[in-house]
Amino acid sequence: MIERGEVANSWRRERWESFRLLTPNWQSRLPGLRYQGPDPDGYMTTAEITEFIERSAKLSGAPVRTGTDVTSVRRAGDGYRVTTSRGEIACRTLVVASGACNLPAVPRFAGAVPASVEQLTPFDYREPGRLPEGGVLVVGASATGVQLAAELRRSGRPVVLSVGEHVRLPRTYRGRDVLWWMDASGVWDQRYDQVDDLTRARRLPSPQLVGTPERATLDLNALTSMGVELVGRWADVRDGRALFSGGLRNVFSLADLKMERLLDTFDEWAGTRGRDDELAPPERFAPTRVPESARWQLDLSGGEIRTIVWATGFRPDYGWLEVPVVDEKGRLRHDGGVVDGPGLYALGLPVLRRRRSTFINGIEDDAREVIAHLAGYLAVRR
Repeated sequence: MIERGEVANSWRRERWESFRLLTPNWQSRLPGLRYQGPDPDGYMTTAEITEFIERSAKLSGAPVRTGTDVTSVRRAGDGYRVTTSRGEIACRTLVVASGACNLPAVPRFAGAVPASVEQLTPFDYREPGRLPEGGVLVVGASATGVQLAAELRRSGRPVVLSVGEHVRLPRTYRGRDVLWWMDASGVWDQRYDQVDDLTRARRLPSPQLVGTPERATLDLNALTSMGVELVGRWADVRDGRALFSGGLRNVFSLADLKMERLLDTFDEWAGTRGRDDELAPPERFAPTRVPESARWQLDLSGGEIRTIVWATGFRPDYGWLEVPVVDEKGRLRHDGGVVDGPGLYALGLPVLRRRRSTFINGIEDDAREVIAHLAGYLAVRR
């Protein structure tokens, strides 16, 4: 196993200070290891996640080579030659487990933002006190965007949030964490070959959730109540002005509709399984409030906005992979983790083999099936 930094490097180095997992502690499971602390319904901090993964590494006894950068992978005979910062490694099979969040996905027009405005990604952001004084424009309303918008607003700063497609969820539903419902009802167990639009499923934004001791819901209504200003999706920069698309009402309605359909699915599952009596009654939530007059543009040169935080997602980095297995959009071509290259495999990508693949507790089943295929590949080539 090759790791460019330390064990759990991305958790140590690439998260803001108040970061917590979105999944409750009882869902934090790795092969042979699960949470056994006093707060199963809480949410791990970065320090706790790091310690959890360190324990997993020690328990597995896997030979991890830390501080080792992979600079290239090339086909060599019936296997691969891996060039690293500490020499070369020859192998017959290779598992790419570098994740889907190596690089921030920042739009090209970011280069047209006036130099007077500081631009950050979630990799750079740590806490509000390190930002210039003044207003902040947060771009993106998935989990990261809503969390940072809330934290920045609580610090007393004016915050504008640019909202595009998003997934709205309550933190709890009928007395249980919403992710308990996803787990218990089998939503997360849907296999990749059963998903109607797999490409879209793999690109879905993370749900608007936050892990707090209060188990609070952090949706757009909550942000509006805090004083965060909502604008549409950022479409372009022209003459130093940010231009936002319209249609917030439609964007909100779609997110609300999808949430309601999911809650209906939960209710149906509880009813057919005879579990209604052990749960609180069904709930429904107020529609997302549409601003009376959302701004269509914002002067970035006028001093109102001093910082932009690009919470616009991430993308993988396969620049080191010198084999033809990456498509024109930079995505790895694979079928449930079996890459379009002999003896090449992947783990740790969204909806790799199931919807739960995105989360920590989704890796075990994925790994078991992918490695079974790898073992079969080696067996017929002895």
